[in-house]
Amino acid sequence: MANHLAGEASRYLQQHADNPVDWHPWGEVALAKARAEGKPIFLSIGYSACHWCHVMAHESFEDAETAAFLNAAFVSIKVDREERPDLDRIYMGAVQALTGGGGWPMSVFTTPEGEPFYGGTYFPKTPRYGMPSFLQVLHAIADAWENRREELVAGGQKLVSMLRHEVLPGGDSMSVDPDTAESAYEAMAASFDNQNGGWGSAPKFPQSMALEFLLRRHHVTGDARALAMVAQTLEAMARGGIYDQLGGGFHRYAVDARWVTPHFEKMLYDNALLARVYLHAGQAMSEKVTGDRDPDSRLDSLARLFLVVAEETLDYVMREMTSPEGGFYATQDADTDGEEGKAYTWTSEEIRSALGGPAARLMSLYGVTESGNFDGKSILTFGGTVREREALAGARRLLLAARGRRSRSEPDGSASRPGRDEKVLTSWNGLMLAAFAEAARVLERDDYRQLAERNAHFLLRGLRAADGRLRHVWYDGEASVQGLLEDYAYLVEGLIALYETTFEARWVVAARELADEMIAHFGAWSDDGERIVGFYDTADDAGSLVIRPRENQDNAVPSGSAMAATVLLKLGRLWDEACYEDIAVRSLGSMQSLLVQHPLGFGQWLVALDSATAATVEVAIVGDVTAKDTRALVGVAQGPYAPHRLVVAGPGPVPGLLAHREQVSGRATAYVCRNRACLPPVTEPDRLREMLA
Repeated sequence: MANHLAGEASRYLQQHADNPVDWHPWGEVALAKARAEGKPIFLSIGYSACHWCHVMAHESFEDAETAAFLNAAFVSIKVDREERPDLDRIYMGAVQALTGGGGWPMSVFTTPEGEPFYGGTYFPKTPRYGMPSFLQVLHAIADAWENRREELVAGGQKLVSMLRHEVLPGGDSMSVDPDTAESAYEAMAASFDNQNGGWGSAPKFPQSMALEFLLRRHHVTGDARALAMVAQTLEAMARGGIYDQLGGGFHRYAVDARWVTPHFEKMLYDNALLARVYLHAGQAMSEKVTGDRDPDSRLDSLARLFLVVAEETLDYVMREMTSPEGGFYATQDADTDGEEGKAYTWTSEEIRSALGGPAARLMSLYGVTESGNFDGKSILTFGGTVREREALAGARRLLLAARGRRSRSEPDGSASRPGRDEKVLTSWNGLMLAAFAEAARVLERDDYRQLAERNAHFLLRGLRAADGRLRHVWYDGEASVQGLLEDYAYLVEGLIALYETTFEARWVVAARELADEMIAHFGAWSDDGERIVGFYDTADDAGSLVIRPRENQDNAVPSGSAMAATVLLKLGRLWDEACYEDIAVRSLGSMQSLLVQHPLGFGQWLVALDSATAATVEVAIVGDVTAKDTRALVGVAQGPYAPHRLVVAGPGPVPGLLAHREQVSGRATAYVCRNRACLPPVTEPDRLREMLA
């Protein structure tokens, strides 16, 4: 008998549509069924690129005995965490409170009202890894529900009450201490892995937001340690197996401390965040190169490596993760034909067959051996110089082409590739929009600019309803799921970056409209109802949930609240509107102790704090943005890595920084202000360069 997932847009839910488990999507129909039948809910949350989600599905959800018991004793609900991050956050918080850990697949047992009373992650089909079998867990939960129901219901209500208390708005403070950034930096430096780069042991995750903060810290203080930590980490990842050495782009994380063996799934958000931090690091390293450039110097080599990795990553997204409509797809699976990493690993014979003569040199530099380093095959890692890497570009292209041809298992004779989840998420697209928009300017890639504009058009038309409200998901021509805080905040970030590249006022106007919607529907008000002091993850008119989530901690992506603070600080400066900055500073005020205690968990907050406390520079260039004299001034203003500098250009009056400013003697004119103290206008690029220096 078919379950209830076949008509769902989510690829993850579709993957379970033929399970014998009587799955329901999340919604009132499933909840009402649980209430009417007096059954507990089994809530399973995962995502399509999750390897262990597929393992548990094959072991348990495709098993007739397990499915029969689930169908008899529970109402089973399947949720795609990427489609419903609000539900994921609520129930992940519950699992973490119950077990001290979390992850996916997430397995939660709730009352018919959705109140969680027991949970975990992956449960095996048979007892192993020190865990009971999934069927044993089901029998124990069913027995407890039958004989100790009041106890379970009371426990669920108590847990919900605790979780609800944790998401209440914090304090109402306009005090932001610059020393917080220094304390957080020292804590971050103390836990840094000086041997391998990054933080922690295994598994090892990219920490893009922490690296962005370190780049900013170096820019503010000149502390060489901050830049060295960034350089060591980014170089280690660029050389490791976590980076796709042939096709570009980063896998989700490394299972070892040295970045060699990845978990092979590729996520859009990782590649957006990493492309941008590599871009910034490349700029920062380029500034350190003085005098005649030596292509073999370490500084010059690192600058080139970081910029080319950013470019290869974005080229991968353009080639493999972009829809015809201009949206960016969500993920690529770790598995190909049911085998993890199959697409990315090589035998020596495969490489010799594809390359011929150059094979020996490439295998030597990329760590390929007869025995391999992953199940008898080799994950490519790079051990040579940057110049040697550049010399092997042609050989890498040949291998990439061979990779696309070597498995012909599809019915139509085409190559078998990692599965791709083709849903488009507004939030993740906002991050990638920012990466393409900024890279278009820094790398002088007009095709990136065109793609960024096409993506922005698509998001504002395809994922924005007639009432101006965003939707979270687009798939196969239809948008669904009411927009979340992260959708608004990330898209505003992307639109601001696009404005800074094109200086087309429509993008910053759209950014302001979305920010106003965000404030109106997601703002968390102070106790007296006078001020917004933070944000909720869901809108004030969203569907009923057991709690209204408010995730402040950054995870693999920035928390919506942290990104909201970041973009409101930018908008306040762009429009010369203090109200936006006031909301951002109040959000930051209640977070400072956490930033010091757990800096790696609050990297985007630290970026926002840096923006709120560092000396800022605004450059308003009045003139026709297509004219030669205007472009000359823009080139000077935007040239180096300058995270605290905001550049606007155009005839005005939009955005506000251009209002009431005029050209001098009919020439393009730059107005420079530092911490809101303005210097006399200038028309000569050399004079502007002196001011900014």
